[in-house]
Amino acid sequence: MSIRLTSTLLFAAALFATSHASAQGNSSYVDGDQPGYVPSEAEEQLSPEFQRTVVLYRTTEAPGTIIISTAERFLYVVQPNGRALRYGIGVGRDGFQWQGLEHITRKQEWPDWTPPPEMIARQPYLPRFMAGGPGNPMGARALYLGGTVYRIHGTNQPQTIGTAVSSGCFRLVNADVMDLYSRIPVGTKVIIRQKPQI
Repeated sequence: MSIRLTSTLLFAAALFATSHASAQGNSSYVDGDQPGYVPSEAEEQLSPEFQRTVVLYRTTEAPGTIIISTAERFLYVVQPNGRALRYGIGVGRDGFQWQGLEHITRKQEWPDWTPPPEMIARQPYLPRFMAGGPGNPMGARALYLGGTVYRIHGTNQPQTIGTAVSSGCFRLVNADVMDLYSRIPVGTKVIIRQKPQI
């Protein structure tokens, strides 16, 4: 085999590997994880529907309680006098949505990211570890839910707010998760609901 033919074959193989890796990267984007990507300020601006706001909210839960509505794509922090502070969120995709009662057991600024083995099995192209920082998919803050692998956390993919793309965590834009983090102490009750209350 000539050197030219060998070089051509090697180049073609490298091109295929690069395009295959790129395709894998695109599936990472679809899942909402793009390690290393740092969004611009413009990308951090949410549509009015998902911007943080105070709303009327009827509940018997005590002020300070977090109520997550997976179907609505909102996280509520119950306030006094029939109100709640509402944040737009991204939620788990089909097959990864869940409901239940948890408590915030830990809080972390600029958390590291260690994808669990189940996520690595589904997305083998993900890094095994990523230090906290602006390009980290966990975003600026994380609030840990009980003994689960799930978190309420920031994101470096603000366009995923209002969608169902995660592996079960609840994501907010960094400005919102920083605001939430400052309001919520460890021990806070968190109620996760899949269907809106009637």
